[in-house]
Amino acid sequence: MRLLMALLVVLFAALQHKAWFSDVGYLAAWDLQREVDQQRQRAEVLEQRNRLLTAEVLALKDGLDAVESRARSELGMIKKDETFYLVPDDG
Repeated sequence: MRLLMALLVVLFAALQHKAWFSDVGYLAAWDLQREVDQQRQRAEVLEQRNRLLTAEVLALKDGLDAVESRARSELGMIKKDETFYLVPDDG
């Protein structure tokens, strides 16, 4: 009877080891779920960025106001007969 009980305990321990620590066990599944969650968060960030870029492209295609605004802010361009005032930042 003791031999049977010892054999059952060893068998149970071996099965538990496989269920927890093998490449298809609980810990591996937990790691994969964590990676999936990280990829989902990254995809959401990229989707938001794509929406912003799409809106910017559409604004640039639709009219010259967006182009003019971008030229003024990023390139520092001014119109003819326009006075430019540089206000330094307090820093």
